[in-house]
Amino acid sequence: MDWLHYENLYGKNGEKVVCGVDEAGRGPLAGRVYAAAVVIPHGLIIDGVNDSKKLTEKKRETLFEKIKENALGYSIAWADEREIDEINILQATYLAMKRAVGSLKIKPDMILVDGNRLPDFGITAEAIIKGDSLSHSIACASILAKVSRDRYICEEAEKYPEYSFEKHKGYGTKVHIEALKKYGPSPIHRKTFLKKILGK
Repeated sequence: MDWLHYENLYGKNGEKVVCGVDEAGRGPLAGRVYAAAVVIPHGLIIDGVNDSKKLTEKKRETLFEKIKENALGYSIAWADEREIDEINILQATYLAMKRAVGSLKIKPDMILVDGNRLPDFGITAEAIIKGDSLSHSIACASILAKVSRDRYICEEAEKYPEYSFEKHKGYGTKVHIEALKKYGPSPIHRKTFLKKILGK
């Protein structure tokens, strides 16, 4: 597999700055959706990087630091549960992505995004299906987004221990749904995600 196929395709031998973008947390019932944007030096492959879903938590944590150390630029952003409820999860995800790209200290010439749709960044961009398994830059972004969101939701778990966020990260597991029915929603729950569960 050529981890740098897309980076080389669009990077023009390092003359153009290519940025990978990915999100974490579209599916959970609670908390923010995160996005990360990262620019890796042309030609560099960070050993061990893969789609964040294929890595252990410990491996992701290690790679999180390596990616930040090696990146030419990176940014991590989010949209919160209120924004998700107001504009829907897809638009909130786009908002988080645009915030991440907009906060980069290095301006990219090309953006690679995981998925089949993407927001208007005002910069040339391409959506790549399964991009976190095909593009090194996107895979790096997926790790930054996933680790950042996991850290955040574990902090929230300390504020709202009755929901066990640290175990399911906000996803709709049996334990989570039982807690929702017992205690009702917390301040960080996405109200628009709970209508079928709570019947409200």
